[in-house]
Amino acid sequence: MPAPEIPEEQADTGKKMRAPSRNLPIAAAVGVGLGAVVLLSLYTVKEIFLGVVIVFLGVAVWEFIRAFATRGIQIPWVPVMAGGLAMLLCTYFWGATALVAGFGLTVLAVLLWRLPRGQDGYVRDATAGVFATTYIWFLAGFAVLLLAAPDGADRVLIFIAVTVASDIGGFFAGSFLGNHKLAPSISPKKTWEGFTGSAITCMVVGGVLLPWLLHGHWWQGVIVGVAAVCSATFGDLIESMIKRDLGIKDMGSLLPEHGGVMDRLDSLLATVPVVWLLLEVFRPS
Repeated sequence: MPAPEIPEEQADTGKKMRAPSRNLPIAAAVGVGLGAVVLLSLYTVKEIFLGVVIVFLGVAVWEFIRAFATRGIQIPWVPVMAGGLAMLLCTYFWGATALVAGFGLTVLAVLLWRLPRGQDGYVRDATAGVFATTYIWFLAGFAVLLLAAPDGADRVLIFIAVTVASDIGGFFAGSFLGNHKLAPSISPKKTWEGFTGSAITCMVVGGVLLPWLLHGHWWQGVIVGVAAVCSATFGDLIESMIKRDLGIKDMGSLLPEHGGVMDRLDSLLATVPVVWLLLEVFRPS
């Protein structure tokens, strides 16, 4: 059965923003609530956090499926959902090898599942299914690798903190100081001033948290922050390009003043493999 469609909305106008355009108290309350759920689950039983991650990713994938359906693209959702769930669970217990094997098997399942519906649109639908599997489930697998380490809770906290720091620093610096567009054809509201604010915030957070939580060097944390601001910005731009191509403003509306779950995961998904790699180099698990 085709996934239900969502209304197509106007893209950003690109007008210069001199003050925050969303309801900050509501946005902050939602952000604090999400943060509380993350911290509570992360530092009690790690398996609870894993469950929270899987639930959020499942919602994000469904938003993805609905968004693609607005363009007549029918992602084979059964193998994407089931394969993604199995991929993350196996990764938690058996590590990187399970992540790679699970990804390969899920891709194969997507290609096979679409066969009975015939040749019309096969490449389009199957490719979208592989894309969803890669972009959401596979990249999220690196967060599970972080979590599975003995000090996994601290590693995950560093990853989330530097990514959120990028969003917060960029939002306020860009809102009040932004003049020079970073990528006007993709995301008109992003500015070089916002990127600078993101970079400073990320470097400070990384430089403080990595020595504190993992007993590394401050300069290693700064490097993590620099890498995170670049990957988080790329993640935002990639998501913006996807939404522009689909002709929608947000992937969903579940989170007030934030959009959908996928709208909150874009920078996180792009940043997690980068942070995982750097932490493996600086502080091997």
